[in-house]
Amino acid sequence: MAGAQALGGTDGKSSFKAWRRARVKRLGLALLKLLAKLYSRQSLVPDTPFVPNHHFPFLAEIEANWKDIRAELKVILQERERIPFFDKISPDQARISHSQKWRIFFLWGLGEEVTGNTARCPRTAALLRKVPRLRSAWFSIIGARYRIKPHRGITKGVLRAHLGLITPKRWQQCRMIVDEQPVQWRKGRCFVFDDSRTHRVANDTDEERVILLFDFDRPMRWPSSMLHRMALWLMKRTAYYKDARRNLTRHERAQMTEAARDQAITDAMQRIAD
Repeated sequence: MAGAQALGGTDGKSSFKAWRRARVKRLGLALLKLLAKLYSRQSLVPDTPFVPNHHFPFLAEIEANWKDIRAELKVILQERERIPFFDKISPDQARISHSQKWRIFFLWGLGEEVTGNTARCPRTAALLRKVPRLRSAWFSIIGARYRIKPHRGITKGVLRAHLGLITPKRWQQCRMIVDEQPVQWRKGRCFVFDDSRTHRVANDTDEERVILLFDFDRPMRWPSSMLHRMALWLMKRTAYYKDARRNLTRHERAQMTEAARDQAITDAMQRIAD
């Protein structure tokens, strides 16, 4: 009897945590939806599905050095099986990440550098550090004949950039559609879009597609800029972020070589010294 009571108590606690998580998520999304209207009015760049590159001068240097980035990527891809699937890092992405055809190599997450990974691609990391208010960055690897369902990011306060690194020969058949506007990835080319708008991806070729994806703050006037930073600060204290960060840390520790770990520590100490 005691054992049954204990089990019931455990189930009850688990159910309460699940309910609380879902409740917090709903409240958070409702708040971000309200903030999106303010962000739109106070944006210093066009509030359109795609934002022209000339609004972001730092993109030119990234495009100019895309071959260096691709060279570091190719070294990482030599150990492809050690790169985690997206839903293994962030369980909340399970709806759009399926069939084990979407791998993610994280470099930054919500403003925090994943030093074990950036140590393996120092040139890429150096270029990303020049992006104003960088929030997240990763290499996104999707397999052949793979589609990502329609979805949308959680905040209009962040813009997303894609840099094409490895694209199928039939690049016209590998595309993303944002608010029904299509775009294809081209090697060495960046484009910026509003991740909070509904978008989907279709790779209808027999080759994989790999890009460098990175998020940065939308340029906005005050008080939107301040409210955005507060919203992200709160987000980092939710299970949505903590679960992903814990999974990423666990995977990083398991996969990092001693040499990479030593290099990551050296780089971190150097940045502190600077």
